Amino acid sequence: MLYIGIDLGTSAVKLLLMNSEGRIEKIVSREYSLYFPQSGWSEQEPEDWFRETMAGIRELTAECDKNQVAGISFGGQMHGLVALDADDNVIRPAILWNDGRTGKETDYLNEVIGKEKLAEYTANIAFAGFTAPKLLWMKANEPDNFARISKIMLPKDYLAYRLSGAFCTDVSDASGMLLMDVKNRCWSEQMMNICGITEDQLPKLHESYEVVGTLRPEIAGELGLPESVKVIAGAGDNAAAAVGTGTVGDGMCNISLGTSGTIFISSNKFLADSNYALHSFAHADGHYHLMGCMLSAASCNKWWNEEILKTMDYSAEQKGITDEKLGENHVFFLPYLMGERSPHNDPDVRAMFMGMSMDTTREDMTQAVLEGVAFGLRDSLEVARSLGICPERTKICGGGAKSPLWRKMIANIMNMKVEVIESEEGPALGGAMLAAVGCGEYPDVETVAAKIVKVVDTVEPDPELAAKYESKYQQYRAIYPAIKNLY
Repeated sequence: MLYIGIDLGTSAVKLLLMNSEGRIEKIVSREYSLYFPQSGWSEQEPEDWFRETMAGIRELTAECDKNQVAGISFGGQMHGLVALDADDNVIRPAILWNDGRTGKETDYLNEVIGKEKLAEYTANIAFAGFTAPKLLWMKANEPDNFARISKIMLPKDYLAYRLSGAFCTDVSDASGMLLMDVKNRCWSEQMMNICGITEDQLPKLHESYEVVGTLRPEIAGELGLPESVKVIAGAGDNAAAAVGTGTVGDGMCNISLGTSGTIFISSNKFLADSNYALHSFAHADGHYHLMGCMLSAASCNKWWNEEILKTMDYSAEQKGITDEKLGENHVFFLPYLMGERSPHNDPDVRAMFMGMSMDTTREDMTQAVLEGVAFGLRDSLEVARSLGICPERTKICGGGAKSPLWRKMIANIMNMKVEVIESEEGPALGGAMLAAVGCGEYPDVETVAAKIVKVVDTVEPDPELAAKYESKYQQYRAIYPAIKNLY
């Protein structure tokens, strides 16, 4: 049988076709627009997602036996607010995960409701990108639109609704809404009251591998697929990427270098960070995970190359960064192009270069961007280490993971073994694997991960270089406290 994984990203939807043995048959990617109507705002049109997903499925399955397609599932950008009215019309453009407009609402939740109460209700505190602050912003600034809300969805769940008619979400994605009691895997009555919504407006909660429906007849006809194709709940992009890298079970770690950057540590037990710097979420394997998320990761490198250097040849820019330069750079880059989430929770801070002199080169600046992202991820790792969680190795995925130089930097800045897997397809592969579990091809997520995910290389930290980067990291971590009040 064949399984489709759909990764609904911020810049494109990536679709993957996988067979029963885990072999990837085909991959398709289709881009759509991202809108910034005001500084710090970030929006997309849900109809763009659906249109490009439908076109992508047709392209993906054009040459296969469509009767072999058994299931479809998802990994999706988290936290976005998709609001539908009673007639299923999208009320306004989706407000995305990297949108920073909710500073006032986030402060209200953290300071008036209180972080301790929020952690009691949801296991997390409020961050500007979460869904609950967006609802409060909409209530205060667009009351007519707020009054029209009939259904509240996350981005990937809009696709599931359009494909199957199922008004649903999964526990991993819902964990990032600040509306769910993560420990007990149910909606929080207190948070619904705070936001002025009812449970009828929220989707039904599922585990990530559960079947939520089958294709609508008209959708199946348009795609040329059987109506029996099952739609499986799917997961938030980071949990889906963790499945796709085999980061399931207890004590496993994954670093993702996508538009955003994450460090993801899976656990069979519910864990919470008493300092509120890491997110405590449900995992797609039926258990839990801790996660630190930085808002700009590979997108920093994209910005530096395309907007500043005016080049698309990323590898050429990295070619001059030779081994003897690692750990010796005097230029630092703070990767806060969209503000920052973990561990600072500061939507107002912005990126900066520091330490430049007359002999600073183009390569130094490029190196600083790559190192700054790795340092930013280490900030979250240090929080986990303070909780006694000390993983010795990590998988790596995302577009940035294709850079051998970046992988080497991360291994030495983190002082961890970095495992490269055979397929770095992240959330799309994780979605296909969840579809295979949902259709009964595999009994559980751990089994499908053990079967499909293969490590092909391990980057070992070099003690001498790790020591150099330890010194550089201590300099880096002193910069944010020194400049945060400037913003």
